[in-house]
Amino acid sequence: MPTTTTQATLGGGCFWCLEAVYQEVAGVQRVVSGYAGGHVEDPSYRAVCQGTTGHAEVVQITYDPEVITFRELLEIFFVIHDPTQRNRQGNDVGPQYRSIILYHNDEQKAIAKEVMEEVNASGAYDAPIVTELTRLDTFYPAETTHQDYYQNNAWQPYCQVVIKPKLRKFRETFTAKQKA
Repeated sequence: MPTTTTQATLGGGCFWCLEAVYQEVAGVQRVVSGYAGGHVEDPSYRAVCQGTTGHAEVVQITYDPEVITFRELLEIFFVIHDPTQRNRQGNDVGPQYRSIILYHNDEQKAIAKEVMEEVNASGAYDAPIVTELTRLDTFYPAETTHQDYYQNNAWQPYCQVVIKPKLRKFRETFTAKQKA
């Protein structure tokens, strides 16, 4: 019997952070770092980093919904980044680092709205979430050097200081959702 797959596209700061976490999630088959939500066709990393293309750094996640649901992917998303910071995550500042959910269909949109309302009501954060919710238009994969970044550069200071704590938080919070 063939496996059913679907996609989710999320941005929560630097795409390297989300990529590293989602690569460890059971049911996730592929994670591609890239750009979405902007107005420039086929942007480069350099152009996106200038903050003028309108794009966010995002990951596109291909997953098996029979193993992990879109809702569960969002539950992880709202734990591994701070959705209350507009256009930034820590020292990464600019619209390219905004918190964003780019839904692929109306079902994802409805689930995202519901989860965002639940997160706001939960009191998990001292401020309301500012995550942007918008329909995915076009996803542009990032350059090869940005794919599998943590796996290829775990020794880099950014990976040690920024990504590693997010991975630790995921591993401690979602032990049942990790790949075997």
